[in-house]
Amino acid sequence: MYEEESYVLRGAAFEVYKEKGCGFLEKVYQECIELELAMIQVPFVAKRPLLLNYKGKTLSAKYEPDLICFDKIIVELKAASKICDEHRAQLHNYLKATNLRLGFLMNFGHHPGVQIERIVR
Repeated sequence: MYEEESYVLRGAAFEVYKEKGCGFLEKVYQECIELELAMIQVPFVAKRPLLLNYKGKTLSAKYEPDLICFDKIIVELKAASKICDEHRAQLHNYLKATNLRLGFLMNFGHHPGVQIERIVR
């Protein structure tokens, strides 16, 4: 699913990790990946609030995925020693809230390389 777009997004993550390595805060990687995606002309929206509903009522609580790329892939960034179940659950909830089917967890806190998990809903 979305093979070409997935390849491009993985390449952008590898490029950011090659330049910055691990050890920075998540917001540093957020800014770097946004710059990288802009340079390679990938369409994306960063931190767009998602409206949530319950029984037809809009909730005041909102989700903010780090990136929505190509209008169809959610990218959630982390700067942790490893990806854990809470990170996976967060991405699953974003996918469910948007009705999108594909997401990536990209963890820049992992050594010796960026850790990427592909999640399909």
